[in-house]
Amino acid sequence: MSGLVVFGDKKVRRVWHENEWYFSIVDVVGVLTDSVDASAYWRKLKERLKKEGNEPVTNCHTLKMKAADSKMRETDVSNIEGLFRIIQSIPSPKAEPFKRWLAKVGYERIEEIENPEIAAQRMREIYRQKGYSEGWIEKRMRGIAVRDELTGEWRKRGVKENLEFAILTAEISKATFGMTPAEYKKFKELSKPDENLRDHMTDLELIFTMLGEASTSEIARTRDAQGFENNKEAAQVGGRIAGNARKELEKKTKAKVSTKDNFKRISELRKNELKNKQEE
Repeated sequence: MSGLVVFGDKKVRRVWHENEWYFSIVDVVGVLTDSVDASAYWRKLKERLKKEGNEPVTNCHTLKMKAADSKMRETDVSNIEGLFRIIQSIPSPKAEPFKRWLAKVGYERIEEIENPEIAAQRMREIYRQKGYSEGWIEKRMRGIAVRDELTGEWRKRGVKENLEFAILTAEISKATFGMTPAEYKKFKELSKPDENLRDHMTDLELIFTMLGEASTSEIARTRDAQGFENNKEAAQVGGRIAGNARKELEKKTKAKVSTKDNFKRISELRKNELKNKQEE
C-alpha cells in the first residue's frame, strides 16, 4: 500500500511496509526547508549525520516509490520514530507543526487497522470530493469488499501475490469483458500508471467486475481449488459466468456494457452541466 499525504501545499510520499508507514525523507526535507534541491540538502545532512554516528541514518531504509516521472525508483525512507529524530537535525519553524501532523497521519492508519469502517468512511469521502455519485460510490465500495474476499481466498489456496494475482485477475477480466485490465485501460484511454481502471468504470462495468470476482471466489471454495493452475481454471469459469451475463444483457438492450467513458470525461461533463445551470 502506498500513496500521498499533504502537509500545507506539499506532497509527501509514503508506503506501508512491515506494518507501519514509511515516508520519503527527501519529501519531508522539502517540506521543512523549502530547499530548491531537497535531494542535495538530504545528501549533505545524511553525510553529516553519518560522521556523527547518528542512529536515524543507520536505520534508514531504501524502498521503491513513484518518482516525478511516474517510474518506481529507490528512495530513502524512514518510519515516524526515525523521522522525528531527523527533524531534530533540521532547523525549521515548521518542525513542530509538522511533527504534530506526522503523528496524526500515523495514528489514522492505526485507527483504520483497528476499525476498517473508518477507512471505508474516509474512502467514501475522497470519492465524494472527486464528484462521484453516491450510487457509484456504494458499488465501488462493495467491489472493494468482493475483491478483498477473492484475494483472501487466493492467499489461503497457495496463490502467490503480485504476479500470480495479476495473471488470475487478467483471466477473470478477459472472460468477463473480452479484455485484460491492461487492454481495458488502453480501451478507456487511460495512459498514466496511477490511473486505477475501476475508478473509471461505469456502474454496469463495476457490477460485472464484481460478478466475475464473486463467482470466482465461490467456485474456488466449492472446488477447494489449491495452487495456481486450479485457481486459474476457477478464474476462467467465474469470468465466463459474468461474461455470459454481460452478453445476455447486451443482447436484450442492444447496448455495449464496456464503454470508453472514464471519470475524466464524466467529471468534465458534470462541470459543464453545473456551469450551464449557473448561467441559466
